Amino acid sequence: MEDSQPLHIRYVHKSATIIQRSQTFLHVLVVGFLFYYRAYFFFGNDIKNSGIPTLPWLLLSVSEFLLFMIWLLGQAFRWRPVSRTVFLERLPEDDKLPSIDVFVFTADPDREPTLQVMNTVLSAMAMDYPPDKLHVYLSDDGGSPVTLNGMKEAWKFAKWWIPFCRRFGIQRRCPEAYFSSPENDDDDSRDFGSSVEFRLEREKIKEKYQAFKESVKILKGTIQDTNGFTSKDHPSVIEVIQGNPSEIKEQEDQSILAHLVYVSREKSSSYPHHFKAGAVNTLLRVSGVISNSPYILSLDCDMYCNDPTSMRQAICFHLDPITSSSLAFVQFPQKFHNIAKKDIYDSGIRSAFSSMWPGLDGLDGPFLTGTCFVIKRVALYGSFVQEGADPMELKKYFGPSNEFIKSLFQHAKSNLIHGKDSFNELLQEAEFLASCTYGDQTKWGEEVGFLHYSVAEDFLTGFALQSKGWKSVYVNSSKPQFLGSGVTNLNDLLTQGTRWSTGLVEVGISKFCPFAYGPSKMCFLEKMCYGNFTFFPFYCIPLWCFATIPQLCLLKGIPLYPGVSNSCFIIFMLLFISSIAQHFYEILTTGGSLGSLIYEQRVWMMKSITSHLYGTLDAFMKRLGVREASFLPTNKAEDDERVKLYENGAYDFRTSMMFLAPLVALVILNMMSLLVGFARAILVGDLNKMFVQVFISFYILAINYPIIEGMVIRKDKGRIPTSVIISSSILCMIILLSVESGLLMY
Repeated sequence: MEDSQPLHIRYVHKSATIIQRSQTFLHVLVVGFLFYYRAYFFFGNDIKNSGIPTLPWLLLSVSEFLLFMIWLLGQAFRWRPVSRTVFLERLPEDDKLPSIDVFVFTADPDREPTLQVMNTVLSAMAMDYPPDKLHVYLSDDGGSPVTLNGMKEAWKFAKWWIPFCRRFGIQRRCPEAYFSSPENDDDDSRDFGSSVEFRLEREKIKEKYQAFKESVKILKGTIQDTNGFTSKDHPSVIEVIQGNPSEIKEQEDQSILAHLVYVSREKSSSYPHHFKAGAVNTLLRVSGVISNSPYILSLDCDMYCNDPTSMRQAICFHLDPITSSSLAFVQFPQKFHNIAKKDIYDSGIRSAFSSMWPGLDGLDGPFLTGTCFVIKRVALYGSFVQEGADPMELKKYFGPSNEFIKSLFQHAKSNLIHGKDSFNELLQEAEFLASCTYGDQTKWGEEVGFLHYSVAEDFLTGFALQSKGWKSVYVNSSKPQFLGSGVTNLNDLLTQGTRWSTGLVEVGISKFCPFAYGPSKMCFLEKMCYGNFTFFPFYCIPLWCFATIPQLCLLKGIPLYPGVSNSCFIIFMLLFISSIAQHFYEILTTGGSLGSLIYEQRVWMMKSITSHLYGTLDAFMKRLGVREASFLPTNKAEDDERVKLYENGAYDFRTSMMFLAPLVALVILNMMSLLVGFARAILVGDLNKMFVQVFISFYILAINYPIIEGMVIRKDKGRIPTSVIISSSILCMIILLSVESGLLMY
């Protein structure tokens, strides 16, 4: 163990435990015996003598090899986990802290409710940070006047909310989270809870919040876009939200509010807009000429600030003399406020943020995960920005804006406070920087800013930064720094999974493949971790094979595994037990339970059969130029009926046929094979040689019992429709008739 204590932080490296090492060694040893058994059985002509078709045998062998390789890459996460502690009291005085730009992103006021977005904006404005050094930007990719007017309403409420938070030391600085929590469960009022003054002020602010909510809710019905603009075709709009300073004097607290800026970049159907990567790069340029802070906090529109000191925690690392020179970004975990006790959709993403990211932190650092990170601005500008650089040469990389080129060498120089004429000129320049053609003939999205090559732009950009030698750190405290809205229905889970799978595979089959991209300064173990994520969607291949091939062979009475009485049976038994034990041990050591094991296994199967398959096919089709990239934001709007099902631990099967049909068809196939397996055991007495195949069907059905329940037991709206069951039955018969006849011939 190694313990180091720089100026602002402390970190502790921990090697993998003896149990973890033993599990890994046992698993590798058993897999070695498995491959020996497969090779000996095949090349020793035992396969022909036993009458087993060659093709299913080879497909299962390839599937086992893929499973092992992806698992092996994932062992790098266990190599050297790190835990970190910050010392906020060691930070310099407020007047010496660097300025911060906060980027909040939204794209659709229907799927991302305006009130929720404004709560995130307000929580960012209310962070425990010098307000004159805090600049909050909202990127509205939908160009909605509802969102713009919602910001104006948020500014009015902020003049009451932020002074209240600072005066009474409120910790929950998201208004909705604060007022929806029980008063006796609120640690914010620990010093003022019994104060009459505090209670009167709280009621007053609560009334103003209710008025704010009503004003935001009625915007959608009262504001109409009369210019004919759409979310895919609208001009750039930049507006600094400002109120009348004299209004603040009505309150006792004279604090200055953080700057608030609305940005809607120009979008045209005839120009590619590169999804979120394009929005990030636009904010980089616009903020560069307005506030130009050296550090940037990026947040999704539903990810509100839960700990007001989160920004100071990140600055501890960025200012630390040991870590700062090579540190690109500080990554916080994504945690969610709406996760039910039964996390049936694995919405908490336990594996990533409780196990993998601490392991990455002991290598070159965690991946960039799209939200909840504080990044150094110069890291996104590349190595082109150097003192004495030729401005004309820089324009080839950063575009023709003289003001932006100047900003490259003038960090923390805010242009917000100027005369009226110069301020108008500033906004005009910002609108030019937000135009859809500005990045043409430049390196934006290629070598500067967030990269455009994949819809997983965060993952790819972080990989490119770390390949250049930049590092990152992971900070996960007992109190979540940020809280968002997790997925609470199957449709959003699989849609989101498809998008992630597409982006990851796009990286793997491009020049950015972790094992081929170079020159790279990244350590090999970090490359293994990137490789694990990049090729994780390839789980679709072995999962489809294991869900169909043993079952089809079982229906025909063809054994693919050694019988129980065969000494080689123990190889497969130990392999299964080792895999489950390793997963369960990881869950227990990160605060999970047996239920977590079942939910994660189930979601893994569901995603592999659907999301990973479609995402992989989508990535290859884009690579071949067959189709264009697409992006649909996850629905953040709450549906009471869906939420109720989720809280009761019931799956909501109201999703598209392309997701449901494969799941139901494979369940039907496994039900048939299990029944046939039991029948053969009773009538023929060959359970000994068919036991593994019978067990595979049983295990698949046991883990995915909710699908069976949705087919034949449930009567609520979230059940699986009869039409889907019929269609899936037809699909199952097609698999039986076509695949079986072709598969079992060879």
